Amino acid sequence: MTQARTVGELKRVGWKPQCVKDEMRRNLLSKLRAGQTLFPGILGYDESVLPRVVNAVLSRHNMILLGLRGQAKSRLLRSLTTLLDPSAPMVAGCEIHDDPFRPLCKRCRDLVRERGDEAPLAWLTPDDRYVEKLATPDVTIADIIGDVDPIRAARGGHDLASELTMHYGLLPRAHRGIFALNELPDLAGRIQVGLFNILQEGDVQIKGYPIRLPLDVCMVFTANPEDYTARGKIITPLKDRIGSEIRTHYPATVEQGVAITQQEAWTERGQQVRIPRFIREVAEGVAFAARRDKKIDKRSGVSQRLPISALENALSNAERRAVLRGESTVVPRVADIYAALPSLTGKFELEYEGELMGAENVGRELIREAVGETFSVYMGSVDLKPVVAFFEAGGSLKLRDDSAAEEMVGQLRRLPGLLDHVSFLGVQPGDPAPLMAAAGEFVLEIGRSDDRGFVAPERRSDADMDLERLERLRRMKKQVN
Repeated sequence: MTQARTVGELKRVGWKPQCVKDEMRRNLLSKLRAGQTLFPGILGYDESVLPRVVNAVLSRHNMILLGLRGQAKSRLLRSLTTLLDPSAPMVAGCEIHDDPFRPLCKRCRDLVRERGDEAPLAWLTPDDRYVEKLATPDVTIADIIGDVDPIRAARGGHDLASELTMHYGLLPRAHRGIFALNELPDLAGRIQVGLFNILQEGDVQIKGYPIRLPLDVCMVFTANPEDYTARGKIITPLKDRIGSEIRTHYPATVEQGVAITQQEAWTERGQQVRIPRFIREVAEGVAFAARRDKKIDKRSGVSQRLPISALENALSNAERRAVLRGESTVVPRVADIYAALPSLTGKFELEYEGELMGAENVGRELIREAVGETFSVYMGSVDLKPVVAFFEAGGSLKLRDDSAAEEMVGQLRRLPGLLDHVSFLGVQPGDPAPLMAAAGEFVLEIGRSDDRGFVAPERRSDADMDLERLERLRRMKKQVN
């Protein structure tokens, strides 16, 4: 639609006002009929969360997303702006984006009355119509609703009883748009009470004035389910007024997690970067292992930011090695994921047993578990008897984590038949040396000792874990044979 410059032009083009929830519903239905992607960038929720969000929008509900940290709750709320019209008219200069045909604030009512069809317009983008606030205990009702501004009264020569002295809070400024409140349980109870009328009747009252503002707003919230159910910080009458309660979750499969991490991780480093699939799965497997580990607090959760940060940090370690060794291709190895421990230890809360072990030891254990599971997927049916025989005969192999790729490949060729099996990892004999080195090291990781060398698995110092992994590998081989 041509962007009108005055109220009169807007009338002539036939624009009709529509409440924001009806607008979102209309655009959502159009997207569904056209088979378009509803919420770009939101992965892993197609069969669970997104259908419920769609139902809430179609029902014209205010909604709350319940989930642990790192479950894309805020991103999902922000993506609701894709359901708003590309542009929307407002009275020019209005703080609360007034509808030209139904202005609420006194300034706009006076302006439209005085100038009529010549009243000027401005146009809003979807981002202009989205207001987000992080709830904290120090948030006041004035921050959310508004207050009387004595400075404005003094400068304008207005009586304090005049509507023109009002300073609007964030919620009125979201009029004709979406208001998102993150971490709702952290909002003080008395402030939550102030949201009652907005959710039920759609209006607010500022500082006890008899002036009511019937706001047109879609309200969406996020909360941690632990806060929501255990500590009861969201007051019951407010919960009752929220139309839809939608639970989010972490990726259900490693494949979903890898897709999310691949989308979010910063891997464009200005030079040739190749991240093998098995390395991506190891980084993702660390998060999956952490979420089920008894030494890690389940109530706190393990954010999807963990594998994202781990992959970025591992890639940076590989980049540093490539620069020092003069290599043109950057390929992260399993050793680089161990080097990424600083990006892991701050991403989970430990239980008592974990505190005794220490965060770094827990992190190393998680990486070993992730490597073992990924190894089982790719190499479970591979005959590694010649390699095992080499170590059982007393052979050993000690490689530096910062070894050049050519040097590492040369060392790996000492092991009979080892590099013949890297094709199971998607690496071919003609691939660059950094890829061969990464694949060969991954195959050997199950036999890595604490001093970063390779020995027969039975001789490793952390015997309990390694023997269990070796036994699992042997059982898989028997099943294949």
